[in-house]
Amino acid sequence: MLDIVLYEPEIPPNTGNIIRLAANTGAGLHLVRPLGFSLRDKQLQRARLDYQALGGVTLHADWRACCRFFGGRRMFAVSTKAKRRYDSIDFHARDVLVFGPETRGLPAEVMAHFELEFQICIPMRSDSRSLNLSNAVAVVLYEAWRQHDFSLRRV
Repeated sequence: MLDIVLYEPEIPPNTGNIIRLAANTGAGLHLVRPLGFSLRDKQLQRARLDYQALGGVTLHADWRACCRFFGGRRMFAVSTKAKRRYDSIDFHARDVLVFGPETRGLPAEVMAHFELEFQICIPMRSDSRSLNLSNAVAVVLYEAWRQHDFSLRRV
């Protein structure tokens, strides 16, 4: 199944919502430190409800450790700065979707790891700044899952 990477997430309820999303879709969830909150944060706990047991979260010490973990797999950076639309991608079952922190997106040094064809965006009105992180993850993840007839399972 697909994997989601949150690079240095900052807002606990967003991460909690994404834990629920990952659990309900079978996607893996990976958090890259430093986090902008404690994993014991009450807002995170409230948002994820009882889904922790279903969804499992992998923590990575930094971006390099995360890249080593996924060595050889296709990784897509989701960014408002990208030009290629997410719905133009033929997603593979083991693709990795990478999202940046809520207030600043993926930094240039992380984006440099991705060729242009692996930088994707969600279309928005030109006067908009960005979508909520958990909404953006849901949009892209569900498109990738839809392409596989909602049948991918975690092994």
